[in-house]
Amino acid sequence: MIPRRKTISATLVFVHIIGGVCLLLWGVSMVNTGFNRAFGTGLRRMIARSTNNRAKALLSGIAATMVLQSSTAAVLILSSFAARGLIQVPGGIAVVLGADVGTTLVAQILVFDLSLLVPILITAGFIINKAFSGGDYKHVGRAMIGIALILLSLKMVVTVSEPLRDSATLATVIAALASEPLLAVVLAALLTWLAHSSLAMVLLFASFVGTGTIPPEMGLMLILGANLGGAIAPVVMTMGDNATARRIPLANLLMRGMFVLLMLPFLPVFAEILFAEAADAARQMVHFHMFFNLALAVCFIFLTGAVAKLTARMLPEKETENEDKSRSRYLDPSALSTPPAALACAMRETLRMSDYIQRMLRDTLESFQTNNMQRVQSVRDQDNIVDGIYEDIKRYMAQMSGQYMDKKESQRYLDILTFATNLEHIGDIIDKSLMEMAAKRIRNQYTFSKEGFKEISDFHAAVMENLQRAQNVFMSGDLDMAYKLVEEKAAVRRSEKRASESHIDRLRRGVAETVATSSLHLDILRDLRRINSYLTAVAYPILEQAGVLHKHHLKKKPKKSGSSE
Repeated sequence: MIPRRKTISATLVFVHIIGGVCLLLWGVSMVNTGFNRAFGTGLRRMIARSTNNRAKALLSGIAATMVLQSSTAAVLILSSFAARGLIQVPGGIAVVLGADVGTTLVAQILVFDLSLLVPILITAGFIINKAFSGGDYKHVGRAMIGIALILLSLKMVVTVSEPLRDSATLATVIAALASEPLLAVVLAALLTWLAHSSLAMVLLFASFVGTGTIPPEMGLMLILGANLGGAIAPVVMTMGDNATARRIPLANLLMRGMFVLLMLPFLPVFAEILFAEAADAARQMVHFHMFFNLALAVCFIFLTGAVAKLTARMLPEKETENEDKSRSRYLDPSALSTPPAALACAMRETLRMSDYIQRMLRDTLESFQTNNMQRVQSVRDQDNIVDGIYEDIKRYMAQMSGQYMDKKESQRYLDILTFATNLEHIGDIIDKSLMEMAAKRIRNQYTFSKEGFKEISDFHAAVMENLQRAQNVFMSGDLDMAYKLVEEKAAVRRSEKRASESHIDRLRRGVAETVATSSLHLDILRDLRRINSYLTAVAYPILEQAGVLHKHHLKKKPKKSGSSE
């Protein structure tokens, strides 16, 4: 029965350690998410503005990672900025070096025995989260609870791992890995990649060394592996992006990989220096982690240009990458954990989509005026671009739906998705209906009467003007412009009625061109009115919130609107 008890005991210890590791990862994720939502927009702005100077870039990387608690998040932000041409790769590499240093400062703080702060942080975090439920400080409360969970998990891992010091099985595994340091580094790198948090793994390995579960030199191998593994995740996560976006994560992996290989042979020397005296073993591990990243930053901060050139040779820009206009430009995956930033990305992409709709609608009039089939095909090709952008926006918004959003953000989310959907419907009307009629007119050599085409042209101009108004309303949410847009809907409806009556009058008079193009004329007016209705829809939520809309009919315009002067 004794061996059975030992087996059960080892199993329970293993289960508790796995639980502690999961709690540690969850705590790191909560801190990352909390601070990202509270300060992410400002941090992203700071990063974008700091890359023109090496020192500023390094400091901004340190600051960003101390807030985000994740160098991976910082690398992904930089990657997305580089893909959109907002930053240059050498500047982004400098920020990454700072981000790597930033994780070491966080580790230096968390390695202290701060268990007494756990109940204080949980209580304060809960109160802040509830008291500021409508603002950004709510997320600070979430981050405080996350810090408490990190401290709690570390204490848990330290406590339950103590019996493993006497485990014969673990001693055998450690002895095997000690003779194969490269294998130990690779194993730690894989574990860190799976965990997606080098900070969490460094703290975990440090706690194992602190309890004597693993020897110091083995701990240093694992620290090197954690630093290497922390650079793998961004490389894998950006594999589907363009070459420019992938260069910064690749540079980070190359620099860390080179430095790991450089330091690996000297680990016995580092172990002898760091653990010569009876010092806090866990803290010495974190000191080594800091030394690694500081030395990395010092060695490469003046070589960022050379590293950028190396990655450019390894990942050359393909000519076809800039040709696919249907690919999104502004949908930044790294912004998804920060709803305000993600909504801004979706808004910019939707406005890009509306620019194509504006171009399609403008070219539609020329398609009815000339016999140019290439123009008709060009408009249809642009609809394919609109469809591609819309699919990207939908996927991006679907990813956002899992994030917490307050009432204002939820409304903005709905407004963006609705406007994008309406734009896609407009593109389909132009492609499948208006362009079909334009092609039919060209094939049959129909010509509109002078009066008839002027009516279509004037009606088209009014819809084009309302498209511009709809874009402005979408961007600003201005009440006066929204009111004007809905008022114009009624004016467009009256214009359609007048144009139809004039058309019927010409039919009665037997105007030859009018007789030949009768169905085309009326269908064009109908489709333009449908397009105008989709455009007007962007104003309804604004008017409803202001209380000036009743069942899609305007009430009397208020004396004071919500517009700024």
